[in-house]
Amino acid sequence: MLLQNRPDTPISSTAPQTVAAHDRVYRALRSQIMHGEIGPGQSLTLRGVGESFGVSMTPAREAVRRLAAEGALLFSASGRVSTPSINADRIEELAALRALLEPELAARAMPRAHIALIERLQMIQSNTAVAIAAEDAVGYIRTNLEFHRTLYLRAQAPAMLAMAETVWLQLGPTMSKLYGRLRKTEPPQHHKMIIAALKAGDEPSLRLAVRMDVTQGLRLLAQ
Repeated sequence: MLLQNRPDTPISSTAPQTVAAHDRVYRALRSQIMHGEIGPGQSLTLRGVGESFGVSMTPAREAVRRLAAEGALLFSASGRVSTPSINADRIEELAALRALLEPELAARAMPRAHIALIERLQMIQSNTAVAIAAEDAVGYIRTNLEFHRTLYLRAQAPAMLAMAETVWLQLGPTMSKLYGRLRKTEPPQHHKMIIAALKAGDEPSLRLAVRMDVTQGLRLLAQ
């Protein structure tokens, strides 16, 4: 179980610190799930979460409840916690959501896609290449999502971006499996198409490149 970020000393149970502990555990665990560090169907325990982060059961439980509300974890009445095992129909549904949300976010970002943004996207693409060369699945997933988030932040559509991130979160446990299936040897070709479309100011090509990028691999998993 890849639960890290353990502090040097445990956090006490006073109310302000409990709130801070809950938020810290939530953010760290959310990142691990989103980036594929925890696989599909993997069981966790509240005690294990608490021990890994050096917190009591209360902030561990609250963090897990927040993630369950976002669809990232299943939290049973018996206290069993696990990441969901996503079937082909669910993958197809989440791919369809990405195909609806992300081309629109990219299109809204285009008017603010100045040279600094394009250079930043190119740098992230280079970092993705480094992760692939190192056969680092988590690094690949992390930089891939960073590419998309960096572009979509320019859309100035926080509600839409939050919805997209919830989809990424629900897909996270399947992404390392997808990475293995794709056998990546170079950065995503569609990212190059996205950058080219931004440079050209070509919205139809941008929408198409984003749609292809966010759906093709997922639909391979659904087969």
